[in-house]
Amino acid sequence: MGGMGEEKVPIYIPKRLYELLEKAVRESGGEFKSVEEYVAFILEEVLSGEEEETVYTPEEEEEIKKRLRALGYL
Repeated sequence: MGGMGEEKVPIYIPKRLYELLEKAVRESGGEFKSVEEYVAFILEEVLSGEEEETVYTPEEEEEIKKRLRALGYL
């Protein structure tokens, strides 16, 4: 994740979202020190996830299809 010396810019979000983030930070058990740190973590996770496309083996694909059929999706 980003280092302490990185340049920062302001981002404005709805107050209700900020309050939800504050609650999540309080409930994180000290894992996150601030809303800013938590938001940076979430954004890094989301953005890094876009780069990594999950590749399934043919066997895994078949198993997924079986499960979807059993659930009525296929």
